[in-house]
Amino acid sequence: MGQARDHPFRDFVLDQLHDLPGLTCRSMFGGYGLYVQGVFFAILYDGRAYFRTDATSRAEYLTRGMEVFRPNDKQTLKNYYEVPAEILEDAETLCAWARAALRAR
Repeated sequence: MGQARDHPFRDFVLDQLHDLPGLTCRSMFGGYGLYVQGVFFAILYDGRAYFRTDATSRAEYLTRGMEVFRPNDKQTLKNYYEVPAEILEDAETLCAWARAALRAR
């Protein structure tokens, strides 16, 4: 999906995350990278959001059956998992998940 068509999704996610101070968005991977105070923690790609995970936070994604970020057949970012739709819809919970993604190393 091209970035131009992904603008509404990007704008929706940015609005949902408005409580995160220093949130910025940059074009990358044919989608967007999200940062808080310069720390990269999320990817928006093809109408989906992927947050960085670690051994502690990954279990929540796996329990919900979420997939790892795979922009093509040859590339996989194993620490980035898709955020469930119900989490995207709830700004408060989404911000909590984003904070966990920011802590993930």
